Amino acid sequence: MTHWYDGPLAAFDTETTGVDVEEDRIVSAAVVVQDSPGGRPRITRWLVNPGVPVPPGAIEVHGLTDDHLQRNGRWPAPVMEEIGRSLAEQCAAGRPLVVMNAPFDLTLLDRELRRHRASSLSRYLDRSPLCVLDPRVLDKHLDRYRKGRRTLTDLCAQYEVVLDGAHDAAADALAALEVVRAVGRRFNARLERLSPAELHTLQAVWHAAQARGLQAWFARSGTPETVDPAWPLRPGLAAAA
Repeated sequence: MTHWYDGPLAAFDTETTGVDVEEDRIVSAAVVVQDSPGGRPRITRWLVNPGVPVPPGAIEVHGLTDDHLQRNGRWPAPVMEEIGRSLAEQCAAGRPLVVMNAPFDLTLLDRELRRHRASSLSRYLDRSPLCVLDPRVLDKHLDRYRKGRRTLTDLCAQYEVVLDGAHDAAADALAALEVVRAVGRRFNARLERLSPAELHTLQAVWHAAQARGLQAWFARSGTPETVDPAWPLRPGLAAAA
């Protein structure tokens, strides 16, 4: 019997103008589909002219300058429509969607859809709900006592996954997909009887517990930062800027 981590998976990733899901914008995105481990991935890429300046700090991360995006990027409205439809197609096909730190990318996409399409991610997924596998949540739950950071680069090192071209949306999406397969194999005894849909439900619980733990740590250290327990998508505000 083929386990879910050896079957078809899709992955989604973005590069952005910053880390504020309510204010920042998508400048590039990718959906990667792979039918089996080692199979040739099918990659769809988008490059976006966000209509706002890209801060220097963001350019240092992904290398996408204002000039490059203005020359080569497309306007956001049609791109967000295409991304929303692409994710809906993956869900309708029954492919679990791998998203590293899902509340960031999916919430940012939702806000972009609200901003440019007067819509929301949930409207695109009304017939085929999301089934998300988040390598960060899975790893943090299954190997909770391991010290150190859990960025995608860290997880790739931990699970011996090659990350070629970090902070390129397609490269990051494919690496996250491979990490999820590796997590599945390493923790096979704990995961093999769980379906992706069951794991989706469990990850919401695990992420909430992880958020509470991080919030408690912030409180002890005097850090005013607030941790949102929602997963894989943060609730919409009354109005997204």
